[in-house]
Amino acid sequence: MNYKDLDSQMGLICDAIISINDKKTCAEFLKDICTINELYSIIQRLQVALMLYKNKTYQDIAKVTHASTATISRVNRCLNYGDNGYRKVLDNLPEEIREKY
Repeated sequence: MNYKDLDSQMGLICDAIISINDKKTCAEFLKDICTINELYSIIQRLQVALMLYKNKTYQDIAKVTHASTATISRVNRCLNYGDNGYRKVLDNLPEEIREKY
């Protein structure tokens, strides 16, 4: 599968996520559709994105998140050259959530 195929099939998952209106239901849904390792990877990448967004160094990010430099580089590339998904989400996070990480 390539990104064109993926983009054409993302509607269902996007609609499902958008329809969720509370954190508990969102957590339940994510635990149902993802393995624990997938969830940890998603959480780690989001933490890495947030720390990069806040101009933290790779060394600081690796120390806190235990992410590899390859993961940090991949997330950094997505932040700088991707579809702006990370930036849109991070821009919309309330400041008190951004300050936690």
